[in-house]
Amino acid sequence: MRKSVQFNKVILITIVLLSLGVGNSIGGTMKKKIEDLRQKPMWVSHLGCTKGCLEYLGIDVSDAWLFGGTGHAFIINISEPVGPCGPTSWNTEKFFKLGENIGYTIEGVHGFKSDSDFAERQKEAWAQIRQAIDKELPCYGWELEYPDFFVIYGYDDKGYFFLDPQCDSGKGPKLWEELGKGNTGKLEVYTVKPGKVADPVKTVKEAFKFALEYAEGRYKPTWIDMKFYSGLAGFDHWIEMIKAGKADGFGVAYNAAVWHECRIFAVEFLKEAKGRIGNKHSPLFKEAIKHYEVVAQDLNKVSELFPFPPKGEIKDTTRCKVVIECLKEAREAEKRGLESLKKIVQTLE
Repeated sequence: MRKSVQFNKVILITIVLLSLGVGNSIGGTMKKKIEDLRQKPMWVSHLGCTKGCLEYLGIDVSDAWLFGGTGHAFIINISEPVGPCGPTSWNTEKFFKLGENIGYTIEGVHGFKSDSDFAERQKEAWAQIRQAIDKELPCYGWELEYPDFFVIYGYDDKGYFFLDPQCDSGKGPKLWEELGKGNTGKLEVYTVKPGKVADPVKTVKEAFKFALEYAEGRYKPTWIDMKFYSGLAGFDHWIEMIKAGKADGFGVAYNAAVWHECRIFAVEFLKEAKGRIGNKHSPLFKEAIKHYEVVAQDLNKVSELFPFPPKGEIKDTTRCKVVIECLKEAREAEKRGLESLKKIVQTLE
């Protein structure tokens, strides 16, 4: 799928080299595994894992409906100084809740190695994953090898077995006592279970409400000591950091790829929603589609100018000037797109 297919091998090599040697453990014989569980290659690995779990469960949902129905397609989260943690360090509580409209529920354990009860959280995570796999329920987790999400497909008496995003080989065991002790110090494991599909009007309305609230900065993460910028402020900060020569080259390339993928699916979600909800709201959906197509096109240009992995493009002043203009245009289209989403929500009330 577009650049997402190439992303996984590249990021595997690049981030492992940057991550001070975070790797998987050796030894152990598989006790239990889930056959045919795979991770779908996506820049947004969180949804790549979710999609793989849904496919295993036989839950038929398009990539666009998954991205859009959870609100992720309309999110932008930029960190200082446009670092690579923005796409994976945001408050996902509502994002999980919206997944219930699509037809699945998430059960998870999370914590930080700085927490006083961290050892207990590790034990809780270990117990949950084993119980889930015993019941043939798919799972995924954070930083089993490097800072990203991975599908967990099995376990032995020592730890977790997981799949790399390319889905061509299994790895592990990752010792259960080591999970959460990586560079990010974050422990996250999740089990995906079948749920009840909501009416498309409810799915669309709640996803857009979340997107609008997130753009206003209502869902700031409280668990990380870093400033983040969402919505239009995210574009503004991105532009200012490049202008000032302070932007992180690795982060700019990664953010461009992630948010471009999101806006591609924003367009596809809007098209699918227009078809599901009916002709009455068609003009408003067409208006939103027009705006998000512009955002997607401009972010694609940024991604092409700053391909992943970066090779010093951030120091090319000519290229940076073009990127700034693309981001400015994307910001204005995003503004109009959010206004269209607000109109749609009002008509669906």
